[in-house]
Amino acid sequence: MGLLPSMSVGSAMDSLAAVYHAAVMKGTAFRTLPSVMLWGAPGVGKSQGVRQLAKDLEEKTGKRVVVTDVRLLLFNPIDLRGIPTANEDKTLAVWLKPQIFRMDEGDDVINILFLDELSAAPPSVQAAAYQITLDRVVGEHKLPENCIVIAAGNRVTDRSVAYKMPKALANRLLHLEVEVNFESWKTWATKNGIHYKVVGFLSFRSDYLMKFDPSNDDLAFATPRAWEMVSALLHCTGQSPEELYPLIAGMVGTGMALELRTWDRVYRELPKLEDIFDGKTPPLPKTPEALYALTAAMTDYARAHRHEISRIANSISYADRMTPDFSALVMRDYMYLERDYKQVLMGIPAFVRWYQTKGRLLNGHI
Repeated sequence: MGLLPSMSVGSAMDSLAAVYHAAVMKGTAFRTLPSVMLWGAPGVGKSQGVRQLAKDLEEKTGKRVVVTDVRLLLFNPIDLRGIPTANEDKTLAVWLKPQIFRMDEGDDVINILFLDELSAAPPSVQAAAYQITLDRVVGEHKLPENCIVIAAGNRVTDRSVAYKMPKALANRLLHLEVEVNFESWKTWATKNGIHYKVVGFLSFRSDYLMKFDPSNDDLAFATPRAWEMVSALLHCTGQSPEELYPLIAGMVGTGMALELRTWDRVYRELPKLEDIFDGKTPPLPKTPEALYALTAAMTDYARAHRHEISRIANSISYADRMTPDFSALVMRDYMYLERDYKQVLMGIPAFVRWYQTKGRLLNGHI
């Protein structure tokens, strides 16, 4: 992507959220800001990032944020411009407004029009989409003043379906190349309830989060999107990675599914989470893979019991017995159990004691 800035999905969305929040606070019209083009490999998390941006804007502005997700690869030009029909006196052609333009224009609403797969759309569809991103109109139809426009697409080098963007058009957009960053993904995963076995496994093998290789013809490969699908399958069925091995292999590939199945067996070594949160002191696991599994399981359990402060305090005391790097991993994950949970933790004496001796390990996370 040449000299484009490369950012994690989380960092990119944080930067955009800050810009749009400032625009709302200052009364700056969204149409005066450039439309955004997100570039990245398939499955890197562009769509999830836009949904996270919507949540962040809701929290920052107090407005309702509505995302209109348009998969341009599935559209025809008429889907964007609308269907032609005659006016009342049959003298002129008018265009019926497409569904995607039916947006709430209220002052308490922010709309995000997300034009996904822009670079993969046929040139005729791209032409209509470019008019939206550049002029906020298509044909006779205008976007409302409270609408943000964000587009996304794969890079030509990804060997996915992609057309090269004309330079004259490219020069009128704000371009960001998004890349995989495990810590950024884990923060998102913790906030969004990704299955603890997926989080634990990838904490142990963070290099497995993204295995997209444009030179490889495999249909199933590991990406953040594929791991999100694995998480949904585990949540839905309640079954183990061993029981779901064939289905998981169909999402992330046989090699990755086999490693997840093998790694999952470490959970048999873990102490009971109820004992940890009830204040008992079961022995700590000894192997790194078991400790990664335990920290992910504790975070998942803590999310479900985050308002039971005494039990959270017990788990913090237990984590304090771990080596400093693993105890810091637990504390860092706990901070993202919900919005402003950092302040809740600062009110727990066990956390304050831990922070006074090991807080430097959080590296500015609090």
